[in-house]
Amino acid sequence: MLLESEVDRSYTVAEEAKVKREIPHTIIPRPTQLKQERIIFGASTIVPFLGLILAIALTWYSGASMVDWGLFLGMAIISILGIEVGFHRLFSHGAFQTTEPVRAILAIAGCMALQGPVTYWASNHRRHHAYSDRLGDPHSPYVKNNESLGLLAGLWHSHIGWIFDSERTCPGRYGRDILKDAMLAKIDRHYFIWVLLGLAIPAILGGLLTWTWMGIFHGLVWGGLLRIFLVQQGTYAINSFCHAIGTRPFQSRDNSCNNLWLTLPTLGGSLHNTHHAFPNTAVNALFWWQIDPGAWFIRALEFLGLAWDIKVPSAEAILLRRRKGAIAAKNTAPNKF
Repeated sequence: MLLESEVDRSYTVAEEAKVKREIPHTIIPRPTQLKQERIIFGASTIVPFLGLILAIALTWYSGASMVDWGLFLGMAIISILGIEVGFHRLFSHGAFQTTEPVRAILAIAGCMALQGPVTYWASNHRRHHAYSDRLGDPHSPYVKNNESLGLLAGLWHSHIGWIFDSERTCPGRYGRDILKDAMLAKIDRHYFIWVLLGLAIPAILGGLLTWTWMGIFHGLVWGGLLRIFLVQQGTYAINSFCHAIGTRPFQSRDNSCNNLWLTLPTLGGSLHNTHHAFPNTAVNALFWWQIDPGAWFIRALEFLGLAWDIKVPSAEAILLRRRKGAIAAKNTAPNKF
């Protein structure tokens, strides 16, 4: 079946038409609320970066143990699965269906990545698809508001600068189905509890595995702060570098690229041109030589009877997009990056 390239909607056409008439694309918080949000966003960026510095210092002073690496890798995989499989493919695009317990686990795991609650993340992502690399895209490296962006300014804006903009994507327009989902709404309300849980789990495990106070500290740094920092950078790199550097095997309405260097750190999320060509697909690796651990996880859920209605583009749809992409590549100049 040929998958449509539009933003997924779970509500009816009539409801969507009403939303377009009555609800704006963006909202601007009150000055006091905007100040508070920017403080939270700043802390969410700076504190994990301090974790990187601490991890480097600890490694220089005493080295990194197998427990440190194990906690980092284990928590990183959980967080990235929460973001890429949960927030992205499941909640933003409905690329597959799964059970309520799995949905809850993926939502909580995504919250542990400190990238915002489900509604915030999915709403921004859906708006990104609706206006990708055009006026209205919240994090394009090419345009911000009414101005075109240069190389460094564009990469900075799309990577992290957009988070501090005064405009906010309106969840009432782009996340109506999530707002109506009682379970996801409840998980969103307790967002900071899940963030703290993502810090507490590796700290507790570090203490139990080493039976030392330093083990708790190492667990907090490696499985908590450093893990959050690097997982954040992987997601942010998809917004920035994967719209500037890489290959474009499929036709899309934007400059999205497949970046193979980031495939493993993002569990397949950096196959971004493929995703923009087929937004609803649960599988980004459409060729045998591509790696997509996120899709492997979804297939494992399917094998266990925990996932179904897994959307994948047909061979005909893939061929059509490749032909159109080849024609577009011949008829357009390379982008400024």
